Amino acid sequence: MYELRSGRGRAAAEHGRGVFVRSHPPVRRLASDRFARRHREQGKAAFIAETEAAGGNPTVDSIKVSEERPSADVAEQPGITSEDPVIVRSRRYLINGQPVETAISYIPVKIARGTQIAQPDSGPGGIYARLEELGYQLDHFVEEIRSRMPLRDEARALRLAPGVPVFHLARTAYDADGRAVEVCDTVMSSDAYPLSYELPAR
Repeated sequence: MYELRSGRGRAAAEHGRGVFVRSHPPVRRLASDRFARRHREQGKAAFIAETEAAGGNPTVDSIKVSEERPSADVAEQPGITSEDPVIVRSRRYLINGQPVETAISYIPVKIARGTQIAQPDSGPGGIYARLEELGYQLDHFVEEIRSRMPLRDEARALRLAPGVPVFHLARTAYDADGRAVEVCDTVMSSDAYPLSYELPAR
C-alpha cells in the first residue's frame, strides 16, 4: 500500500482494492488551549473539542481498563511509586472513522479505584473532569514529544502506510500540590496533527 496527498485528504492505494481517499481534517493541536478548564466544563475532553473545532467527527474505541503495577518510567513521577498499582486506561481515537492516535493513561489506584475513572466510560469531560470532581485541582501539564517510526502493532492500530512516522508523546498531569495524578503515553499519526504553540515574548 502507498499513500499520496489529495485535495480531499490522503489517497491510499492498496493492491487489489484500488485507490481511495481517507478524508479527515487536520486537527491543530494547540498546546496552550487544549487542556483549558472551559472545555471540561462543557463536557468535552481535549480530543473531542479539538476535532469538532476542525469540523471532524471524533470517536473513541478499543477502550480497556485494568489494574497493574507501574513501569519504572511511570513510577518516577511524584506521587507514584513502583509499589502502588495504577489504573491503566488504553484507547484509540478516530476522526471520521480513521484511527489517528492511541493513548494509555496511568492513574494511581488510591485516586481512581471505585470511581468512574476505572470504568470504560469516564463520562463528560473525560479523566481530567473526574479528577477535579474528586478534589484534585489540575495545575499544569508537562509533555515531551519525539518523532520516530511506528512499531508494527502501532502501524496496524493506526492503519499507517509504510514510511509514515508517528509522534510519541509522554504527558504528566500535576495537581495544585505538585502530585502527578496521571501519566499518559500517546502515539499519534504524524500526518493528522499540526502541532501548534503560542509562546510569550516577554
